[in-house]
Amino acid sequence: MLRFLVIGINDNPQPAFTDEVKRVIDGGKVFSGGLRHHEIVGNILPDGAQWIDITVPLSDVYRQYRDVDDKIIIFASGDPLFFGFASTLQREFPDVDIKVYPTFNSLQTLAHRIVMSYHDMIIVSLTGRPWNAFDAALIEGRNKIGILTDRQHTPSAIAERMLHYGYVEYQMYVGEHLGNTEAERVARYSLEEAATTDFSFPNCLIITKKNNTSFQIGLPDNAFAILDGRPKMITKMPIRLLSIQALGLTCGSVLWDIGFCTGSISIEAKRMYPSIDVVAFEIREEGRELMEENTRRFRTPGITAVIGDFMEQDVTTIPQPTSVFIGGHGGKIVQIVARVAQLLPKGGIVVMNSVSEKSRTRFIGACQMFGLSLVSCNSIQLNDYNKIDILKCVKQ
Repeated sequence: MLRFLVIGINDNPQPAFTDEVKRVIDGGKVFSGGLRHHEIVGNILPDGAQWIDITVPLSDVYRQYRDVDDKIIIFASGDPLFFGFASTLQREFPDVDIKVYPTFNSLQTLAHRIVMSYHDMIIVSLTGRPWNAFDAALIEGRNKIGILTDRQHTPSAIAERMLHYGYVEYQMYVGEHLGNTEAERVARYSLEEAATTDFSFPNCLIITKKNNTSFQIGLPDNAFAILDGRPKMITKMPIRLLSIQALGLTCGSVLWDIGFCTGSISIEAKRMYPSIDVVAFEIREEGRELMEENTRRFRTPGITAVIGDFMEQDVTTIPQPTSVFIGGHGGKIVQIVARVAQLLPKGGIVVMNSVSEKSRTRFIGACQMFGLSLVSCNSIQLNDYNKIDILKCVKQ
């Protein structure tokens, strides 16, 4: 009967195992692991041992596993249940018995090396993953972040991203080849130093704040770079906050901001809800530079800007929306509502701010035509600006 015994190891070329693990290895016939794991343990495997390399695509690996009617002993890095292969096995083989023999994971080892408590550390994995969780941790202002890397998300690439978005209050501890008595290196760096340093792989890092920074909700309008010096081409702060509230955003939401102009809605929403995905559309080429400038000013990484006519964009490769804000429509309210209505899930929300009776009527009519119902209309007037209706419709 197929079962898995998963043994955690570090980068030590001469691994030390407990007597129990030694007996497991000595009694094994089929073994598996990555190429680096094979280099480390290959000389201690029993004679005639079969080895299954863990390489992509994993479907080929799983097929080889299913051909085995016995135990498979798998070597994995660190704690196999910490962003590790044992968790992958649980998902793919939910009915197969799994036993784990862990060792310290890389971030635990790094914390031990620098004598840093880690019970209050948030963990982010960038191993084969996008920047989303890391960006969210930065925006949330986390004081201590442990980061698992890969060959693209290197310590230098991470430092460059942090510097680009102004997160200069952090310092970085990097551990390379942890557990390898010959190649291990642990050092502290400023972000400027880390950005220009070549690090060997595997590695991991911990970043910590050198000083506290403040977080502001309700960004001042005059702090944004604006289009052609036109102060009216921005959703004003009180209206912006009411509009974001109407969008019903929660952890895991995907916001589409159509006609983002300065990017104020996208940026404010991302700062308030760091874990959401934000895709912002703008027909004007100037929007590219404005979004770049304003996301840097307000330290808001992770917003995807799409330049060009929204109605002509291929949206099949981007996260599908749960909430949509229409900040600009170029006279195409009906077409835009028709398109987003097809993509929104049941309960999806569309919000638009209207300054005229004509646009109000067209928006509400379009929503009714394509299966969305008006659930609220709040009117507000700021100073000598025209009255604005904040319209919210929900897909039935």
